[in-house]
Amino acid sequence: MNRFTRKAAAFVTGLGLLAGSLAAHAEGQIRIAEQFGIVYLLLNVAQEQKLIEKHAKAAGVDAKVEWIKLSGGSAVNDALLSGNIEIAGAGVGPLLTLWDRTKGKQNVKGVASLGNFPYYLVSNNPNVKTIADFTEKDRIALPAVGVSVQSRVLQFASAKLWGDKEFNRLDKISVALPHPDAAAAIIKGGTEITGHFGNPPFQEQELAGNPNAHIVLNSYQVLGGPASATVLYATEKFRNENPKTYKAFVDALDEAAKFVTANPEKAADIYLKVSNAKLDRELLLKIIKNPEVQFKTTPQNTYALAEFMHRVGAIKNKPASVKDYFFDDAQNVSGN
Repeated sequence: MNRFTRKAAAFVTGLGLLAGSLAAHAEGQIRIAEQFGIVYLLLNVAQEQKLIEKHAKAAGVDAKVEWIKLSGGSAVNDALLSGNIEIAGAGVGPLLTLWDRTKGKQNVKGVASLGNFPYYLVSNNPNVKTIADFTEKDRIALPAVGVSVQSRVLQFASAKLWGDKEFNRLDKISVALPHPDAAAAIIKGGTEITGHFGNPPFQEQELAGNPNAHIVLNSYQVLGGPASATVLYATEKFRNENPKTYKAFVDALDEAAKFVTANPEKAADIYLKVSNAKLDRELLLKIIKNPEVQFKTTPQNTYALAEFMHRVGAIKNKPASVKDYFFDDAQNVSGN
């Protein structure tokens, strides 16, 4: 009887371990980190219309979607590496940093672009016309010094102006600050923050809210045209072990991009609702309808930044093309 009891207990324990293992690998859980700004509009639409859940259900998966708000590429990268999120939303700079760091290990790569948006470095200092005019008295706010795409684009512009050895020349007067706080400082004036390398809608709010605010640098000028500044990325493990959930996410993004392009007015209302942003609707529509803004999931004009980051030693591994740091998915085939 004792022998039977022990065998039965072992069998039940084995079933429990098997069930736990299956639960640990069950598809459906997806935690997505986003930051501030209209550049995350595709995620806002997917959230409001429950597009991930819709596509997952069609594939026979009960999706459990969680949305997490963070600020700065460093925080997003830490969350991904610690296993607290499955999908990271940040700039191309943080993606390249993590791709380089995890190559041959977690193998983090890009999933898709969130579209092409011009990012402006705005200053309220009348004496600052170009980045060469910033002095020790100025402070440039951006999401994460030396990591965020804004910081990397500023370094790229500095290298073009002063040479590669001086690529991080403006890092010493750069400070990490969430976009809403930085925008408030630029609009109000009178603080140490005299520059903000932001994104829509904060840069447009600054230009509209302070007569001294003006554009010092446009990311498109640095990157060589319309570029995918903000992207989504994940670990190879998540993609391989959750193919249905992963595909549902990608399909949801594609549907969201088509929806925003066809319905800018409805998309604007969704952004205001989901983000709780205090933003003039007309200004928002102007940004969404800006000919320079394109809602698409295919990455564009990212390789120049990757090449620069390798050249100055910011990343050790040199990618041969965008295919090295983006997953080989349909939406990325024609990426560059």
